[in-house]
Amino acid sequence: MAAFIQKLFKTRKATPVKHPSAPEPSESSRQETEEKRDNQRQQQSELLASQPSPETLAELATDGVTAAIRLEAARQLADEALLQQVQKLAKGRDKGVYQTVKQTLQAIREQQSEEAANQEKLARLIAQVKEQAISEDTKLYQARLEALLESWKTVEDKASTEQTQAFLEAVHQCRARLQQLQEAREEEQRHRDQAGQRHETLALLQRTLEDLKSGETGETPSPSALDALQKTQENRWLEATRDTHVEKNEQKNYEQAMQSLRSYLSAVRQLEQARTRLAEIELSEPAQQPAIASALLKDLTWPEGFRQPQSLIHLQELAGKVPTPEPTPAIDREKLKALVDELAQTLAALDAALDTKQHRESRQLLKQAQNLFQKLQPGQRRQFQARMHLLAGQFRELDDWQGFATEPKQVSLCEQMEYLAEQPMEPEAKAERIKELQNEWRDLGGSSNRPLWERFKSASDRAYEPCKAYFEAKSDLKKTNLEKRQAICDQLAAFVEEADWDTIDWKAAEQIHQTARQEWKEAWPIDFRDNRQVQKRFDSLLKQLERPLNEERQKNEALKKDIVEKAQALVDHEPLQEAMDEAKALQSQWKAVGITRHREDRKLWKAFRRACDDIFARREAHRSNRQRASEEADEAARELLRQYANLHTGSDDITLQQAREALARADATPLGNDMRQQVQQLCQQVNKLVRSRELSARIAGWQTLIEARASAQETVQGAPDHWPRLVNRNEAINARDLVIRAEILAGADTPAEDQGRRMELQVERLAQGMGAGSSASSPLEELEKLVAHWCLLPGLEDATAEYAGRLSRALEALNQAD
Repeated sequence: MAAFIQKLFKTRKATPVKHPSAPEPSESSRQETEEKRDNQRQQQSELLASQPSPETLAELATDGVTAAIRLEAARQLADEALLQQVQKLAKGRDKGVYQTVKQTLQAIREQQSEEAANQEKLARLIAQVKEQAISEDTKLYQARLEALLESWKTVEDKASTEQTQAFLEAVHQCRARLQQLQEAREEEQRHRDQAGQRHETLALLQRTLEDLKSGETGETPSPSALDALQKTQENRWLEATRDTHVEKNEQKNYEQAMQSLRSYLSAVRQLEQARTRLAEIELSEPAQQPAIASALLKDLTWPEGFRQPQSLIHLQELAGKVPTPEPTPAIDREKLKALVDELAQTLAALDAALDTKQHRESRQLLKQAQNLFQKLQPGQRRQFQARMHLLAGQFRELDDWQGFATEPKQVSLCEQMEYLAEQPMEPEAKAERIKELQNEWRDLGGSSNRPLWERFKSASDRAYEPCKAYFEAKSDLKKTNLEKRQAICDQLAAFVEEADWDTIDWKAAEQIHQTARQEWKEAWPIDFRDNRQVQKRFDSLLKQLERPLNEERQKNEALKKDIVEKAQALVDHEPLQEAMDEAKALQSQWKAVGITRHREDRKLWKAFRRACDDIFARREAHRSNRQRASEEADEAARELLRQYANLHTGSDDITLQQAREALARADATPLGNDMRQQVQQLCQQVNKLVRSRELSARIAGWQTLIEARASAQETVQGAPDHWPRLVNRNEAINARDLVIRAEILAGADTPAEDQGRRMELQVERLAQGMGAGSSASSPLEELEKLVAHWCLLPGLEDATAEYAGRLSRALEALNQAD
């Protein structure tokens, strides 16, 4: 390959310096030089098209025959060192190559500079994230990490595997550190929340005890309510003191308050159990009442400092003990009369319920009648005492009968409740089932069997115990969600009031709208009653925000609809390239349009996408047609190549002419690049064969005329019509010099005896060529002139057969060289 390259550049590198006194080259010499130059240009073009090596491109860029070859080689060259070498050689010699190489070098340096900047940024980001991983500055820690991650995205594709691994390892350390910071904050917040819960527990217990001591709560609370309060606050305190520090004074205050509440609850339970016996005392003989009441008082212990209930005071009165005087409000006579009438009506209803064996209604009415009876003055009670005693006895008989009938069902309910207490279930489902069993118990009318009731109550408490924490947490969650919704309303109101609708970022406003709705839904569950006013406010604020958003969406939808119509009009538009350019512009316009309603936007987008697909489908169809035509043309060309692959100089003229025409037609079809190159190469070979045959025919005719002149020793007849114009009749030339000149032009050998004369004629020809400039004829034209002189020049006495033979051999040598 190197030798071949040197051969290509031989003419340019070894151009001899013309001596001022040297003779000008002849026309045939100039023609020969031009033909060699054409051959060299063709060879360099073929070499340039065959993906040459960088070194070959560098030589072509500096020593190519034509400016086009040198410029194309410079464009293909990419090696920096060779580019610098070519730039130095082309400076001041070839401006086009110099500028091309200069631009390529500049692009390479810019790329190198960009790569260096990227590497520097990668190293800086890796160093920064490593520093972040061990930094003690926790202020805005997550924000700084997010900023580093965003910066990394811009150069991530430029990073090596090692750089990516180093960065990700440091990010992992940062995230672990961030998790530790978050856990520390959560732990601190947990301690604060627990302190708040303890404070609220102590405050609630203190308020409850104060209310019980002052009597402002009205009548004595039910034991179940007090029991629920006690257990709730015990669990609350237990959770509020778990894994946290509690001050001794704080713990002491809680224990004292809880002990007071337990004492009061115990006393209320004792009093509640004694209510039935108290009612029996009321119905017993007056003489027996003090003894029975005194015995009952011995079993009752009321905590000091708490206000005594009315039932306990009444029991003390029956026992003959004077209770601690307490101020009693004056009783309104009208109110007393209303109580008497209400008691009479209640007793009548109780009598009717007992007659119809309605156990549940009878129990409720009896309890209501006993409460009304206790509110009466002692003098008013006497008129109802006997009837109360009778109806209470009837109810006991009904209760005994009801207990006999319902006891198996109540035992079954106890067993079901005990089974439920042992089953792990979802709190909501479990609480619902507990409620259903309790309702069934109440539907049975309760039970006078105290142990059975205690069994059912104990099982209910055990079953409900796991649900307490859930519902307490749910209650707290409802409060938290209410606060969240109020905060959402406040933020939304501030945004609506401060928004400038003329310059607002509509996408941001739409995002705020969506975020508000999403966060509102997430703030669930919530108490329905507390949510009413907040919900109304939120709906009103959403309407205020949605009004301008809908107006902007409708305006943008109109713009997109117009874009869709324009795209649909381009489906059949010609020319296709113009339609595609317009479609691309419409796509950019589509992206620039602002917010729209999602459903409408999807409809418009489908129509727009369909129109664009139809437009670009035409391009694909054209490409497919061109590809198919190219494949068909390539197949036809392959057949031609196979048909004319074996053409040679012996092929007849008709075959060569047919091949030229067929290859020319094939070259005009849409061939592929490789196939077109092969067709053109074969076409060049055919043209060369045709020229060779034509030249052989001409030389054969000339040889006939040459022999005729040698035989006749006079000008021949039948020479070409233009030959007389080629003959200079005033030129003094003999046959010997004419033949030697022909041998010089054809590159044929000259006998030894004429070598001296040949040298003289070559020097003379060289001097003539230097003076003729670039107007020299080709070697064939020069030979034709010599043959014309041989045949037509009069006075050519030495035109012997020997010289005729040498002249014919020179022509044959030229034909073979061509």
